[in-house]
Amino acid sequence: MSKIVTKAGFHQGEQRYKCASCGKRFKGGERVNNQLIWKEYTQGKQTYLQLSIRFGCSIKTIQRRLDKVQIDYQTSFPKVANVLMDTTYFGRTFGVMVFKDSLTNQILHKQYVKQETNKLYLSGIEELARKGIHIQAVICDGRKGLLQLFGEIPVQMCNFHQVAIIRRYLTKKPKMPASKELWDLVLLLSKTDKESFEGGLSTWHIKWCSFLNERRIDAEGKSRYVHKKLRSAYRSLKTNLPWLFTWYEHFEKKIPNTTNAIDGHFSDLKNKLRNHNGLSIERKKKFIDEFFKA
Repeated sequence: MSKIVTKAGFHQGEQRYKCASCGKRFKGGERVNNQLIWKEYTQGKQTYLQLSIRFGCSIKTIQRRLDKVQIDYQTSFPKVANVLMDTTYFGRTFGVMVFKDSLTNQILHKQYVKQETNKLYLSGIEELARKGIHIQAVICDGRKGLLQLFGEIPVQMCNFHQVAIIRRYLTKKPKMPASKELWDLVLLLSKTDKESFEGGLSTWHIKWCSFLNERRIDAEGKSRYVHKKLRSAYRSLKTNLPWLFTWYEHFEKKIPNTTNAIDGHFSDLKNKLRNHNGLSIERKKKFIDEFFKA
C-alpha cells in the first residue's frame, strides 16, 4: 500500500491512499464502501458531484455503486393499526401511495401509482390484512366514494382536507355574513365535539335557509340558485358529517382526525429529493424505497 500525495481539488492535508494490489483508492484510513456512499446520499443529502469529490472518483462510479446497494425492507408489523393513507405525486403520472400506522408511526405499505383510485386504496388495505394486521380504523381524505368503501372498519375523514374544501368555496375571508358564520364554524371543526358541531351547523342552516334558497332568472330564462358556492360548502359538510367525528365516537382507539402525520413524510421526502434533480424513475423509486422501507 502506498501513500498518494494530495492533489489540487482535495482538502489540504487530506491523506489519500492507493492499494498496491487492486488499485482502489481511499482516504483517512476509511475504505470507501457502497453503504457509506448510500447513507451520505440519502441521509446526508449529498449530490453525485459532492460525493464524487469527497470519495475521489467519477460521478459514473458513484452512480454505479449506488445502483448496487440493496434495500433492507422491514419484516415485522404491528398487530393492530390505525391506518393513515394518502398519495403524493412527482409529476403527472408518477406517484406513491402510502399506508402508515398512527399508533407506531410505522410505514406499513406503499405502492407506486400513475393515478390514485379508490380501487388502489382498497387493494392496499387488503394487503395489510393479508400481512395479519388488524385495522381498527382508516384515516383518509374525502375522495368521492372512498369513505364508504371499507365496510365495518371505522373511517375518519381528515379534518384538514374538509377545511380546505370549504376554503375553496368560501375563501379565507368571505364577505357575506352567512359565509363568515359558516367559515367561523368550520374553523372549530378540530377543536370541538360532534354534538356541538352538529348543533352549530343545524342552527346556522335554520338561520340562513331562506338565504340559501334564493333564486334568480338568468339571461337564458332559467331559474338558478344565487349562492351556489355557499350551498356547495354546506352540502359538503352535511354529506361528510358521518365521517368527521369518528375519532370522537371511538375515542379509546386513539384515532387521529387528520392525515398530517403522513403529509409530513411527503414534505420531508420531497425536500430530500430536491437535492437530486434529474433522477431516472428507477433511481427515484430506489430513493423512495429507502425513505419508506416498506
